[in-house]
Amino acid sequence: ALSHLPIKDILQNIHGKREIFDRMVVRKPNDPAWFDGGLYHDDKEIGVPSFWFASWYDVSVGPNIALFNHVRNNAKNTEIRDNQYLVIAPVLHCSYNRATENTIVGERNVGDARLNYDEQIYAWFDFMLKGSQNDFKSKTPRVQYYTMGSNIWQSAGEWPPKTAKMTTYFLQSGGNANSLYGDGTLSSSKPGSSGKPDGFTYDPMNPVSSYGGNVCCTGNAVQGGAYDQQAMETRNDILVYSTEPLAEGVEVSGFIETKLFVSSDAKDTDFTIKLIDVYPDGTAYNLDETIQRARYREGYDREVFMQKGKVYELNLSPMATSNYFKKGHRIRIEISSSNFPRFARNLNTGGDNYNEHQGIIAHNEIYHNSKYPSQIVLPMIEN
Repeated sequence: ALSHLPIKDILQNIHGKREIFDRMVVRKPNDPAWFDGGLYHDDKEIGVPSFWFASWYDVSVGPNIALFNHVRNNAKNTEIRDNQYLVIAPVLHCSYNRATENTIVGERNVGDARLNYDEQIYAWFDFMLKGSQNDFKSKTPRVQYYTMGSNIWQSAGEWPPKTAKMTTYFLQSGGNANSLYGDGTLSSSKPGSSGKPDGFTYDPMNPVSSYGGNVCCTGNAVQGGAYDQQAMETRNDILVYSTEPLAEGVEVSGFIETKLFVSSDAKDTDFTIKLIDVYPDGTAYNLDETIQRARYREGYDREVFMQKGKVYELNLSPMATSNYFKKGHRIRIEISSSNFPRFARNLNTGGDNYNEHQGIIAHNEIYHNSKYPSQIVLPMIEN
């Protein structure tokens, strides 16, 4: 059912109730209707104390963290700002309180991820609603987050943690970064002037399948969490870039920024990223993922289509994680143009993506030289 085209008729195809879905799926990002129904505006002051709960493999982890920061930055007063709290667990959608002493998220064992959720929630409500003079504020850190890999709960006064140092890794290759067996690397050294771009073919009728990740509510089509990506990485429409094995372990906690220089022979296409922790035996666990639709690279309030032969800069929406890459592990990213059904396929036509039956094949390229330094910027905390 999820593969049905056009997208706007998915519910009709399975004889489901359409109503709200029908109205929302055809709205463009700049439709004023998105500001109806209580959704926040960027300049709207917030006056509600909040206790935010998120999970690293929840579809809403990025928006939840963004809202936590948004409310703190737009609070009506200091009291509201100081009464925002955030917990990020290493589990799936709405399952933060199901962690055990042996928590498995997808295929990855992330250890004892239990937390005294009930105690904190009851103390929060007693403090905020009953006015109880309990010890909630003195005992509860502003941000509590679970670091996978080291498998420990940590705390910070804000997100991202102040101790994180933004560290840039540049994409490099000999022009053949396709698949796990290609020559793509991540290096802290800046690329030279002659780097050959990496190209791949994206066919929307044969998209890269979502395998784990931050998913929700897709039934049996996709299971969320961390899964070994090696089998997926044999596809030639996935570019793979990895560091050398790490000489020392390093924690990555915060927002991960990606800048790509791209071209396509299609008017519009997507570019996707996955961040991955590669174990010494090759096991490659996904940490987070993001996507950028090229037509919206200058903002979601306008459509600017691509021209064949031109190179464009894309700054993808930040990813977020907290993961300890152990000594001997590799940091890896995958780049492609689909991650379906986690994200809707781009049909590459430049038309109404939700009302079309057919797509076209796009030939896409990633550039990485001194003029076009494609890069990923990681918030690193040294051991």
